[in-house]
Formats: sequence, structure tokens, C-alpha cells
Amino acid sequence: MVAIGLMANGAMAQQAEPAGVEIEAAGPQGPLKGTVLDAGKGAPVAILIPGSGPTDRDGNSPLGIKAAHIRMLAQGLAAQGVTTIRIDKRGTFSSKDAVPPGGDVRIADYVTDIGNWMAAARARTGARCVWLIGHSEGGMVALATAQVQKDLCGVVLAASLGRKMTVVMREQFAKNPANAPLMPQITAVLDSIEAGKVGDTSAMHPALAPIFSPVNQRYLIDTGAYDPGKLIAAYKGPVMIVQGGRDLQTTMDDANAMKAGQPAAVLQVFPEMNHLLKDAPADPAGNLATYNDPNLPLTSGVVDAMAAFMKR
Repeated sequence: MVAIGLMANGAMAQQAEPAGVEIEAAGPQGPLKGTVLDAGKGAPVAILIPGSGPTDRDGNSPLGIKAAHIRMLAQGLAAQGVTTIRIDKRGTFSSKDAVPPGGDVRIADYVTDIGNWMAAARARTGARCVWLIGHSEGGMVALATAQVQKDLCGVVLAASLGRKMTVVMREQFAKNPANAPLMPQITAVLDSIEAGKVGDTSAMHPALAPIFSPVNQRYLIDTGAYDPGKLIAAYKGPVMIVQGGRDLQTTMDDANAMKAGQPAAVLQVFPEMNHLLKDAPADPAGNLATYNDPNLPLTSGVVDAMAAFMKR
């Protein structure tokens, strides 16, 4: 996505928001769906993997994100000569019919889906290999996929988890002073999850119950088998780590953990960038306000850095 202000000029809007084409990949029960922006024959091809929860192909979520950062990234890369495919995850949005409703999902399921997306990307473009760009939790999915897929050009990890998910969740909850009264419940359920058990939510605060529903707890238990620091160490292909200094969800601890696991990885830090790859003020309230600002562009240089890495 680009700043809406550019849409006032028809020629500029056409350049800034190229028309995407629907693309499908095989799903377990029905098709997985996404959007391809074709940068032309011979261009590098990248699949953008969104973050956790009900996040759509543009990066938006009914849980309060309307920044369209994934769409902006896809369009920015396409404008710089990288073909991009951004996707709706199984069971969500246009890919809702790919699986039966209400079922559990595991990281291995997402890995299978990304493998199918890679096959679809190669079939459409003729590319020898495909790049994976994982945002947030999508970075962990990208690294897990890299363990089993051979036709992979490399991985770009944008504001990605560098440690186990429950470790990062503890930090995220603890950073918000408003969560102080809830921390005993949060700590107890995360302790249970890390022990491989689904915790009792019958007496849990209403604000926490949806986050720690039984299906979500089972998913979090599954993520415990995936340590991004170990996954990146096991992958020997090209890796770029992109981290913002004002990210409230993942931090330099995550970026440094991945860099330690793969010293050859390129680490690019943008001091004023937040979790949605946009410049944000230092105060948390102002930072979170950017999550609903579709007019705010991506941090200057972040698209350039990724494009240059994939085209080198």
C-alpha cells in the first residue's frame, strides 16, 4: 500500500498501486488465495508471509490493524523489480474454504501451505527459486519452511520472532503497565503452555479468555517446538534480518538472537521503525496509533534494503 494521498493523481495512483492479479495454490480442502504483482520476466520472486492471528494478505486484521503494511511492502518491492505474492492464510479471509471451519492449525500446516505457494509461484513465473519474506510470526514460518524446501533463494525476516513465542509474549504483556493486575493469570497460563498443557480458562479475565482459548493454547504449545535461533542456524542460505528500534512486539533481543544463530546473516536496523515497518514516535500510544494509519508510508529505505538484498 502507498499513502492514500497519492491516489488523488490518477497517473501516480496507477504507478503506486499496480493492479494485482489473483493467484491460487493448493490447499487441503480448497484453494489458498493471494495476490501476485508481476515485476516481469527474470525478476526475483518473493512470497510474503503475514504475522499471527487473523491477518490478511495486506497485513490488516479485525483485531485493530489497518495499516496495510504487507500490501505496501509488496507494492514497493514490485516497483523495484521484485515479483511479490502476498497471501491469505488457510482458514482465513479468501482462503477460508481451504480447511474445514474451526479446526486446529499447526506450524507444520503453514509450512506445507508455503511449500504449495512456492510451487505455484515457480509454475507461474518460471523462477528457479523463490524468496520468503516473513513478518513477525511469519518469520518463524519462513525459517521452518527453509528446513524442508530446496527451491528457496533465501529468507528475509522482517520484525520477526527470534525467540520462542511464549518468551516474547511474556515480554509483550509485561511491558504494558495496564496488564499488571492480569499478570498472575498470564504467567500461570503461559507456564502451563510451556509445560505442554492446556490451562484452565474458566476463571480467566474476559480480556484474556479469547487470547488463551483452548485452540490458541494448543497452537502455542505447538510453537514451543520451534526456536527461531536454532532454525536460522540450521539454514545455510542467504538471510536478511530487518528490525526496528521502536518495535513494541519484537525487539533487538530477537534480531540479535537470530544474528547469533546465523552470523553470516545481514542485519539491517532502522532506529525509528516499529513492528509494522513504519516510523513511529517513541511513546507507546503514538506508536500504536500508527497501526490504524493507512496514510503513513513505510520507513524510508526498508524496501530499498530488501530489494537490493534479493537482487544482488
